[in-house]
Amino acid sequence: MKVALYARVSTEGQDPEVQLAALRAHAAMRGWEIVEEYVDRGYSGAKERRPALNRLMEGAWAGLFHAVLVWRFDRFARSVKHLVTALEIFRGLNVGFISLQEQLDTSAPIGQAMFAIIGAMAQLERDIIRERVKAGLIQARSRGVALGRPRSLVTPEAVIHLHKQGCTSGQIARKLRCSRSTVRRRLGTAAATQTVADPGVLDGEGGLG
Repeated sequence: MKVALYARVSTEGQDPEVQLAALRAHAAMRGWEIVEEYVDRGYSGAKERRPALNRLMEGAWAGLFHAVLVWRFDRFARSVKHLVTALEIFRGLNVGFISLQEQLDTSAPIGQAMFAIIGAMAQLERDIIRERVKAGLIQARSRGVALGRPRSLVTPEAVIHLHKQGCTSGQIARKLRCSRSTVRRRLGTAAATQTVADPGVLDGEGGLG
């Protein structure tokens, strides 16, 4: 079986050989062929994008190896979410994931069961966060806290006044310190409420360019 080794150290002064030596020994004992060693030096595990890890994922997509061998979970990922996402990608590509310290091998039945447990834990974590957010929003509304983006105080009359002077939507937005979409909405509101008896209010010489 062709395998890829992955190791990571948080600081430049640390030596990844401690991890790599154990990984090489395990691969030799199992008779596996090491295709490449991917090593990230000076990168935190909290970062999902790392040079060597990115190349490893590209290698997995290219089908360069059959399994990824790491020393420990936290050398590969610091969050359950990141770990589960990567494992799901590997499973879809028929690439195994093996962690020596945790004795996890997703290509084996027990490893697949552990992967299911990890996935369930990640889903539980997401559900708990979602419920906390909902509870926080309900509590904030009960205290009268206004939620969402603040409404623009720009009036249709102010927009129409500048529009009749020949200002473009961009110029109006800059003068009133609002977005172009707000300018267009205010003009649309004014047009919808304007009576037929006064059709020329929005027909100034200035365009909306």
